[in-house]
Amino acid sequence: MTRILFVTKGLCPQVLLRILAAFAVVISLSAASATAQDVDRGEIEKIVREYILQNPEVIAEALTELERRERAAEEAARMQALSDSADVLFNSTRQVVLGNPEGSVTLVEFFDYNCGFCKRAYGDMVKLIDETPDLKVVLKEFPVLGQASVEAAQVAVAVNSVAPDKYEEFHEALLMSRGQANRASALIAATSTGIEESDLLAAMETDEAGQTIEEVYTIANRLGLTGTPSYVIGNEVVMGAVGHDQLRAKIDAVINCGETTC
Repeated sequence: MTRILFVTKGLCPQVLLRILAAFAVVISLSAASATAQDVDRGEIEKIVREYILQNPEVIAEALTELERRERAAEEAARMQALSDSADVLFNSTRQVVLGNPEGSVTLVEFFDYNCGFCKRAYGDMVKLIDETPDLKVVLKEFPVLGQASVEAAQVAVAVNSVAPDKYEEFHEALLMSRGQANRASALIAATSTGIEESDLLAAMETDEAGQTIEEVYTIANRLGLTGTPSYVIGNEVVMGAVGHDQLRAKIDAVINCGETTC
């Protein structure tokens, strides 16, 4: 035990836990290969200890395998979540649709009006819509950057309720504006499109915004999303502002092969 403590000193808790898990895997495998009559616990531990000291690379191999299994489990869970949430993900009555509403290929974007990466990614989305007549883009209000973002999203939901035909103009004005997006700046962006502020305030008195945002939070949680922008294309979740070319490649793959990779 003293030797193990010396070797692991200075390691972060996550790494240490993984190493201990790797030890457990090795010990379990060793025990499974011998009956109780053949060898006792002390002998098993001695054998494992000597083997690891002589072959330390087995720890790295075990950790690599552990990480592979964890990634596979996460991906399987995400695929199941995509399947379970497909209807509300792609067809919710509370979402905003840009591009071709009847398009055969759907790109879902989770965004926050105060997300700098979302601002950069806006041009990618516009370009993809312009060059892909069969693309349906679904926007999900996902305010994760504080109360100001929640306030901006509440106004956005009101815009979509009062004047959905004005949403795209409002969305670009607010997302691409300088400074923090909040209730005040969102109302300015909305009224600049010709919407009456009184209509927006009346819509904001309802619980539509709360239900819309809660719906998105629930989907995001199921998919394991932690930041913006995040996308769903076909059967794949894409996290981060990956850029036009990567999104273009995945969309083309869905069109040609039915999946994001051919």
